[in-house]
Amino acid sequence: MADDVLIIKEVAALLKLAEKTVYAMAQAGEIPAFKIRGPWRIKRTELDQWIDAQPRGGVSGGGNDDGC
Repeated sequence: MADDVLIIKEVAALLKLAEKTVYAMAQAGEIPAFKIRGPWRIKRTELDQWIDAQPRGGVSGGGNDDGC
């Protein structure tokens, strides 16, 4: 059960992002996070749901994004 709540460092490693980036995302409300006496925490189940809800890259109808 102790692994159900992650710290910024663990989330950064899972997402392959810098800790500063994850911290900024938490502050901005971009990822499901909460604070306990200062440090940010993220529930693993909520992080997994958030990851699943993110748009996927790939081919989307062809064409360029250069305005032409």
